[in-house]
Amino acid sequence: MNRRLLIFAFLMFVMLLKTFACTNLIVGKNASTDGSTIVSYSADSYGMFGYLCHYPAGTYAKGTMLNIHDWDSGKYLGQIEQAKKTYNVIGNMNEFQVTIGETTFGGRPELADSTGIIDYGSLIYIALQRSHTAREAIQTMDKLVQEYGYCSEGESFTIADPNEVWIMEMVGKGPGIRGAVWVAVRIPDDCISAHANQSRIRQFDMNDKENCMYSSDVISFAREKKYFNGVNKDFSFADAYAPLDFEARRFCEARVWSYFKMFNPEMNSYLGYIQGTSNEPMPLYIKPVKKVSVQDVKNAMRDHYEGTPLDLTKDPGAGPYKSPYRLSPLTYKVGDQQYFNERPISTQQTGFTFVAQMRADKPDAIGGVLWFGMDDANMTVYTPVYCCTDKVPDCYAQGKGDYITFSWESSFWIFNWVANMVYPRYSLMIDDVRSSQKELESGFNMSQDAIEATAAKMLETDPAKAKAFLTNYTNMTAQTAFDTWKRLGEFLIVKYNDGVVKRMKDGKFERNDIGQPAPVIRPGYPKDFLEELVKVTGDRYKVTK
Repeated sequence: MNRRLLIFAFLMFVMLLKTFACTNLIVGKNASTDGSTIVSYSADSYGMFGYLCHYPAGTYAKGTMLNIHDWDSGKYLGQIEQAKKTYNVIGNMNEFQVTIGETTFGGRPELADSTGIIDYGSLIYIALQRSHTAREAIQTMDKLVQEYGYCSEGESFTIADPNEVWIMEMVGKGPGIRGAVWVAVRIPDDCISAHANQSRIRQFDMNDKENCMYSSDVISFAREKKYFNGVNKDFSFADAYAPLDFEARRFCEARVWSYFKMFNPEMNSYLGYIQGTSNEPMPLYIKPVKKVSVQDVKNAMRDHYEGTPLDLTKDPGAGPYKSPYRLSPLTYKVGDQQYFNERPISTQQTGFTFVAQMRADKPDAIGGVLWFGMDDANMTVYTPVYCCTDKVPDCYAQGKGDYITFSWESSFWIFNWVANMVYPRYSLMIDDVRSSQKELESGFNMSQDAIEATAAKMLETDPAKAKAFLTNYTNMTAQTAFDTWKRLGEFLIVKYNDGVVKRMKDGKFERNDIGQPAPVIRPGYPKDFLEELVKVTGDRYKVTK
């Protein structure tokens, strides 16, 4: 394949990645209600089977080699030297509460290096196995790509520990050129931030060593490639390595804007930037007008621009039942004109999602909680996974089916099963989902203090017992959510079967005096939908005598 075809193929791949796209939301420790750092992630990709990964702690002899496989495709990339000691990693959090998430921004296609050994997914999980802190993870990631080469596209990483949250943006240097150019900026403790498949670091203070790190050639390489020719203080990583376009604004930056405006109404002023009528970019981080809780972030991950001019439930595409979902791809043609669908934070193609809570005032085993859910954040239940967990809940395990093999033992498939019943009749059915979702999450939230107090007492005398206790609790809550959602699916198929609604009383389906099911409710279509239907069809369906 010649160079031109390679670049074209890569561009097409980047377009697919933008369609599949992920979202990270960030809260500094002084911006949160409980002093925790909070970060979220949704792994949004058609073709991804959601499961909770686990890398147990280990010690290795010198010369031990580690096989590297591309996280997206599973393709074998090569070997690197294994570390002498590695740490326990459950999901995207390690035993020291270090958490890493990502979103792909692609960037300039000519900078991709297919000869590298380290892809973005391997970079995340290897760094988690080798790092005590967020800063150490950044240094580890830099060392890995310099030594072994970086084979992925441009990435934004959220790298956090109980005290700090950083955004690190990285892009390769082109075919056969080892290493990457990158910059990492610490988010102020009293601020919130986010990224969603578009590079967001612009100017950065090269003299602020405490809050900014970068590769030595991040500016000189941009000059060499003719991406930048100004003075150093004006250098913008995003403008040089991932120039803004329509898709970056509307599909990516719009999600950041939606999150920002939830916690600071002044961010409504950037609607013009999202819609392309203003060129003033949003800041990398902002101060919220109120403290943000873990539950607030879970709810933010369920956003579809509700209550904004981009609200997906307010146009004909929502259908009669006000669905905030649109089928992919994001763009489509009518005649010669191209159009698009909005891309919100919550989307149907999510494989798994998490909200990480990291607390410096608690022992690591207790302080780090990965609130984890399968499938669409809007339709899932976030269950607590403590960072000391060394056994994956059966329902979250890899191997319980796959993306094309349904399994009644898999949370991924149970949550997808329920969600896909709800999508076509969203406004009719979503309250039933919300009821179960709220009951479970509220229960887990209310139990948290007592569970952690019990574990803390155990830690004083028997750390192994405490970790086993938290591992068992992690497994129990995951199984509880799985069992509840399976019953919810059974309930929904009965209540809404064949487009009618079964009557209920005192939480049970009604029966008549002789024990037979009560007459059904036929809800039909909503009034506003019928009015629009008549406008379009005229007298076609008019009843005449």
